[in-house]
Amino acid sequence: MSKRPRRNHSPAFKAKVALAAVKGEKTLAELAQQFDVHPNQITTWKTQLLEGAAGVFGSEAKSDPATPAVDVKTLHAKIGELTLSNDFLSGALSKAGLLSAKR
Repeated sequence: MSKRPRRNHSPAFKAKVALAAVKGEKTLAELAQQFDVHPNQITTWKTQLLEGAAGVFGSEAKSDPATPAVDVKTLHAKIGELTLSNDFLSGALSKAGLLSAKR
């Protein structure tokens, strides 16, 4: 018994299956057999469709809590600070003879 290769479905196919599930005319088992997809996958796509449906009618900007706002000036200042400390330490170590100049 060989495993079925992993399939990648197009967004149009996912939408078609999820809309059929939302309509409720057929059971999940019937839809799974019709579209040759696992019932759990249909449920997942249906949930994603229902959660993202509000975005179709409005351009509400979602603020993702996992992605904080980035302050570029602060990051550049930190990079400069770290570069200076690395240069200072490498110079001090090479003068002390602990760091080879071949680097």
